[in-house]
Amino acid sequence: MFSLVQLNQFVAVAEELHYGRAAKRLNMTQPPLSRQIQLLEKDLNVLLFDRSSRAIKLTPAGKAFLADARRLLQQSERAALSVHKTATGHSGVCRVGFTGGSVLSGLAALVTTARSVIPDVELDLREMVSRAQVEALTDDGSLDIGMVRPPVARPDLVSRPLIRESLVVALPKNHPLAGLDRPVDITDLHGVDLVMYSPIDSHYFFELLSSVFHEASVAPVVVQHLTQIHTILSLVHFAWGIAVVPESASKMHFDNVVCRPLTLARPAHVELDLVWRINNENPVLNRLLPALNLD
Repeated sequence: MFSLVQLNQFVAVAEELHYGRAAKRLNMTQPPLSRQIQLLEKDLNVLLFDRSSRAIKLTPAGKAFLADARRLLQQSERAALSVHKTATGHSGVCRVGFTGGSVLSGLAALVTTARSVIPDVELDLREMVSRAQVEALTDDGSLDIGMVRPPVARPDLVSRPLIRESLVVALPKNHPLAGLDRPVDITDLHGVDLVMYSPIDSHYFFELLSSVFHEASVAPVVVQHLTQIHTILSLVHFAWGIAVVPESASKMHFDNVVCRPLTLARPAHVELDLVWRINNENPVLNRLLPALNLD
């Protein structure tokens, strides 16, 4: 089978239609160039050049092969460039896991940074709960990096804080607490209908709020358990109850929802960690991580 070197030699002769000029262009002598063209014709079992006169010219088969040869050489150049970009992290794919609640905080920050640092890289975004992300990072390696709620206690994973934000109260516009001229106090939520996080799929938020309510001796009336913040806000919009959500959730616009600051007896914050596998060798990840300025 012919080589890329032979293709390049053939294209040079086909464009110059002169062995001497083609040999000079290729920085070689004419005899070995002639032999290479003859070997190429033997491999293809076809004559590429008409040598019946002093001036050589392409045969019909040679003309057809010239177009294919040029295309193959161009593809080989693109492949070489692509593999170089991938090896240096200037191209390729970074598979990013994120929770629904991190879209307006952590995910926005990561995507903005990635577009400025590695603009030629494809980000494969996958919405998953924290538990599923940890499994994807470790069990099958289907994620390169994840945005999960702490803690992450896995020796094969690196975890760094990415976002830390306050809690706010999401209320239907006509709710009595929405009209207060002060921040909502945690004690104001005693006996109030509450749309709560799922204790299984949203374990982090469930435990965080359960702790906040317990410390304040507050007992809201849970009317529904849900997983995703935007779904919780949808029920607040329909006046099913109130909700306690991260501050970034106030950027999700629902016509019948207002967000108010929440005063707590002891400060409590929503945290989001960036997590990746220790032995991940994706060059794209190695370029992205330093730009995120993680602690």
